Amino acid sequence: MKALPIFAAIIMTISFSTGCSASSDFQTFQTDEFKTNSGKTVTITAIKHASMRIQYDGLEIQVDPVVKFEPQTNYSAFPKADVILITHEHFDHFDPAAITALKKNGTQIIVNPAVQKKLGSGTALKNGESLTIAKGIKIEAIPAYNTTPGRTQFHPKGRDNGYVLTIDGLRIYIAGDTEDIPEMAALSDIDVAFLPCNQPYTMTPEQVAKAAKTIKPKTLFPYHYSETPVKRVAELLKGESIDVRIRNYK
Repeated sequence: MKALPIFAAIIMTISFSTGCSASSDFQTFQTDEFKTNSGKTVTITAIKHASMRIQYDGLEIQVDPVVKFEPQTNYSAFPKADVILITHEHFDHFDPAAITALKKNGTQIIVNPAVQKKLGSGTALKNGESLTIAKGIKIEAIPAYNTTPGRTQFHPKGRDNGYVLTIDGLRIYIAGDTEDIPEMAALSDIDVAFLPCNQPYTMTPEQVAKAAKTIKPKTLFPYHYSETPVKRVAELLKGESIDVRIRNYK
C-alpha cells in the first residue's frame, strides 16, 4: 500500500534524556509517520545505526537496540517494548543490556537462531519462516548475507535475518546486514525499506541503489551507514519513483 501524502513528509524531532554523559544529556531522534490501510499511524523513530523504534496502535516495537554503540542510548528512557526484533549477533545489533532495559512481562523477543543460543531465550525464526504477533502484524524472516568474495565471512548465508513487517497492509522491509542478494527480487509491495550502506560489511551506495531498483519501495531509508557517503544513494536514484530519506542512522 502507499503511504498517504499528508504523512509522507512529516518529520518530527524529539529528545530523550540519555543520562549517558555529563556533556550530552539528551539524544535527539527523528521520526517519520506512515498510514496503514485502515488509516492508522505507524511512527518510525531513527535511534542510531541499525536501531529503530516502531509504534503502532499502542504497540511498541524495538529493532536491534544497542546501548553502547555511539551515541550511547539509555533505553530505560523509552517505554517498555511489546516486541524486540534482533537481526543477528554482532555487537552493533545485539545487546543483552538493551534487551533487559526494554523488556517487561510478556515482551516477545524475535531473533535468529544464533542470537537465541547466545541469549538463552526468544523466539527464533530461520530464513523463510514467519509468525503473526499482536495486532495481526506478520513478521517474515528474510535472508541477509554477503556475496562479494572476501566478505562472506562477515555475514554468511543462512545465519542472519532481515525482516518484513506487514502492519495493516503497510509493508516495512528491514534488511539487516546484507548485500544486494537475489532473494530481494522476490519481495513485493514494499512501502518502506531500510537498506544498509556500510562497505565492506554490507553494501556500497551503488549496491543500495541497485537493490532499491529491484525492491521498488515507496520510501527508502539508507541505514547502518557509518562513514559511507550515504547521500550518494539519493544521487544514484534520482529520477526513480523512490522517496529517499536520510536520517540519523550513522
